[in-house]
Amino acid sequence: MFDAIASQKAHNTDVILVDTAGRLHNKKNLMNELSKINRVIDRELPDVDRRNYIVLDATTGQNAVSQVEVFDEAIDIDGIILTKLDGTAKGGVVMAISAEHEMPVVYVGVGETINDLLPFNATDFVNAIL
Repeated sequence: MFDAIASQKAHNTDVILVDTAGRLHNKKNLMNELSKINRVIDRELPDVDRRNYIVLDATTGQNAVSQVEVFDEAIDIDGIILTKLDGTAKGGVVMAISAEHEMPVVYVGVGETINDLLPFNATDFVNAIL
């Protein structure tokens, strides 16, 4: 993260995307690394407009509840991206998570291309579940 920020400063870029895929909420050392990444950003870019999103698989079910709790404790999650809505999964657990943690769903993934990542629309989501 430190190197990414140094590069961003040197090249005066507007956006840094950090993908920490593969973090398991039940692996303490990985969650500690995630917290460290957050501290580096806080120190190096204290005034940056930053968003921390958790990506949840629509097939995950109740396990998503514990994932969100642990990740939110480590990095203060700003929103949810719900993926794999192109199959039979409904992703209904995300509504309970969103309400309980006051965390918006910001995007949904309905396929495998960049055009399949869509802004979340609550009406469309509810209609798809029904």
